[in-house]
Amino acid sequence: MEACLYESLKNLKVQCHLCSHRCVISEGQRGKCCVRENQGGVLKTLVYGRLIDARGDPIEKKPFFHFMPGSLSFSIATVGCNFSCLFCQNAGSSRMPADQNGRIAGTFCDATVVVDEALKTGCRSIAYTYTEPTVFFEFAMDTARLAKEKGLRNVFVTNGFMTPEALEKIRPCLDAANVDLKAFREEFYQQICGAALKPVQKNLVRMKSMGIHLEITTLLIPGMNDDPVQLSEMAAFIAADLGADTPWHISRFHPTYKLTDCPPTPVSSLTNAREIGIQAGLHYVYTGNIPGDHGENTYCHHCGKLLVERWGYTIQQNRIRNSRCPFCQVLIPGIEISG
Repeated sequence: MEACLYESLKNLKVQCHLCSHRCVISEGQRGKCCVRENQGGVLKTLVYGRLIDARGDPIEKKPFFHFMPGSLSFSIATVGCNFSCLFCQNAGSSRMPADQNGRIAGTFCDATVVVDEALKTGCRSIAYTYTEPTVFFEFAMDTARLAKEKGLRNVFVTNGFMTPEALEKIRPCLDAANVDLKAFREEFYQQICGAALKPVQKNLVRMKSMGIHLEITTLLIPGMNDDPVQLSEMAAFIAADLGADTPWHISRFHPTYKLTDCPPTPVSSLTNAREIGIQAGLHYVYTGNIPGDHGENTYCHHCGKLLVERWGYTIQQNRIRNSRCPFCQVLIPGIEISG
């Protein structure tokens, strides 16, 4: 299928305008994502409808804590990614084309089937997740439009590296995004992820201005992005540029892919990072990948009372009523946040 958001250049070259790499691709070659190929001067997507995963998940797994809590989200993905993170948590799918000589796996599925399955299984949204949704943008767009017509909501779990053009194109259909803010140093993005920080920062601000519900996730890796100065700067950016009500999820790293020699994140590091976020003025800072930790819960930022109690992806209780704390009546931001 012909890709969207590209332009033709001389000598059968094309330039892709889907993500901020803006790859110039020679005839017969692929972009950094390894799933968009120049075929005779026409850019083709190799993953349209070729799903590597499709299933219902708790929305908390994405993670979203202030967007339709307790609901299911039908989650889909294809292979491929425009980042090359050494710590990739889904490398088997995300890095398949890059690591396996361009291999494209997946079972074809029509967008109508995805939406029908979501409705049949009681899901209230569709999540474009597991790998990077930007690289299967055409299928995500077609699915999201149809989902909207059927009353479903759409959420991206993304690295936030799409171009402004791509973000503007998906904007009418996109209700929420959880963006991985992987670090707050350009060197980390360049050396560890094969990308850049600045476009992600700019897109976060754009999403906020577009009215897209936004939550942030940072995977805390020992000795790489966990120093207090960097975390303080990141928290200050979130508070000042995105708003104090923006949820920040700080998740525990486990050795994987090309970082197997790095130890798991100490729980104390997650606790300290959460405290840094709170000290920066953020109202909702969560710790992840440590089920049972109080950092999974939502507390009223005004009176401090426990509002939503969680265990992993399960909500034990939700005391929020009419989007307000039942104890002090302060507004708790989110979409259909009430229990």
